[in-house]
Amino acid sequence: MTAPAVGHRDTVTVKVLGVVLAGAAVSILLGVYGDTHTPTGEKPYNLIFTDTIQLKVWFATAAVALALLQVLLAMRLYGKISWPRTAPSWLGDAHRLCGTLAFLVTLPVAYQCLWALGFQSTPTRVLVHSLVGCLFYGAFVAKVLAVRFHGLPGWSLPVIGGIVFTALVVIFLTSSVWFFTDRPAGLPLF
Repeated sequence: MTAPAVGHRDTVTVKVLGVVLAGAAVSILLGVYGDTHTPTGEKPYNLIFTDTIQLKVWFATAAVALALLQVLLAMRLYGKISWPRTAPSWLGDAHRLCGTLAFLVTLPVAYQCLWALGFQSTPTRVLVHSLVGCLFYGAFVAKVLAVRFHGLPGWSLPVIGGIVFTALVVIFLTSSVWFFTDRPAGLPLF
C-alpha cells in the first residue's frame, strides 16, 4: 500500500479545516448575536400549547426522537446493526428525512431562544444550554458541508454527526428534561 500523495493530503486537510472553520464561525456568530442582542422577552408563538416554553420543550423532545431514529438508520446504513437483514432501498432517504425534520423542528425553538431570551450565563444549566445550542448549529453546518465535500477522511462524518447528536442531547437535557422534572409549580405540561 502506498501513502497518499502530498498534494492529496493537503487538499483533504484544507477541506477538513474549511468544514471545521465554517462550523466554528456559525457557532461564534450565534453566540455573539445572542449576547449582544437585547432580548425582547416576547413569546411570538405557542401554536397548540399554553405557552412558548411548552412548545420549545416538546419540539426539542421531537427533535431528539427524530435524531435518535436518524442515528439508528445511519448505523444500519453503515452496517453497524444488521436489522432488518436486508436494508430497504429507501433507508438513505429516511435517514436524510429524519435529520431534516429534526433540524426544522429546532428552528422555532432556537429563534425564540435567541430573539426573546438571548445568550444567558446564569444559572449554570442555562449557560451550558446557551453554549451547546450555539455548538449544535455550528456542528450542523459542518455536518452538511462534510456530506457535500467528497474525499474527506472516513472518520469525519461520523465524528461530526456524533457531535451534532451529542449537542442535541445536551440541549434536551438542559431544557426538556429540566422542564419535565423541575418546572415551576403550576406550569402545565402542555
